[in-house]
Amino acid sequence: MNITDKNIDGGRAFDWGRTSADYARFRDIYPQEFYDKIIGRNLCRDGQKVLDIGTGTGVLPRNLYRYGADWTGTDISREQIEQAKNLSEGMEITYFVTAAEKLDFPENSFDVVTACQCFFYFDHEKIAPVLYRMLKSDGRFLILYMAWLPFEDKIAGESERLVLQYNPVWSGAGETIHPIVIPEAYQEKFDLVYREESSIKVHFTREGWHGRIKACRGIGASLAETEITAWEQEHRKLLAEMAPEEFDIQHYMAIAELRVVK
Repeated sequence: MNITDKNIDGGRAFDWGRTSADYARFRDIYPQEFYDKIIGRNLCRDGQKVLDIGTGTGVLPRNLYRYGADWTGTDISREQIEQAKNLSEGMEITYFVTAAEKLDFPENSFDVVTACQCFFYFDHEKIAPVLYRMLKSDGRFLILYMAWLPFEDKIAGESERLVLQYNPVWSGAGETIHPIVIPEAYQEKFDLVYREESSIKVHFTREGWHGRIKACRGIGASLAETEITAWEQEHRKLLAEMAPEEFDIQHYMAIAELRVVK
């Protein structure tokens, strides 16, 4: 399904379904430290009912499943949900295809709602009251984000430069460490109770990093097949010239935890 937003990539259409196979293979990259931060907040564990919106291929539910929460995942892309179901075989995780703004679970259904890598895509004026209704009293909305740092990591910077060469309107470039911005739509019925930003290293092989970049919005989700093929040839050549077979990429992770006020 094509998505357009004038604030993202200059309004250029993108479709996560086009890159779901690569997304499933190459974007399950969060290190244990990432998950430890969540569990350390006493969230997503021990029988809590958790809704992961914008779940993609179910990375968060699958990797946190062992901590005992009851997980539901939703995503706007049917292809992403199909991958999530396949990768979650043997786990009791429920998945639905739906836009976050159209969620229709009963009142007080969830202890926690999570949004990983997708918060900035939402229509916050629409989704804030939906989350308020679905969360239990004292429930939590946990917003998570991780991104490479192109100005601090040479390999990341060169890969990003090549993405921009093929897709100059891609607005995912130029990340620096910064807190997650909470829109005004949440201020009346949610309290910000915790926020953290920290540096984190993520390990890759050349093939894994190539796949990670290909599965980003600026390449696999938006370019024509001929453009993707040309980009792949150049990116593989770039990595062969500058990167060892295995390496770490400098990232940062950010967390914002909101408590519902009822």
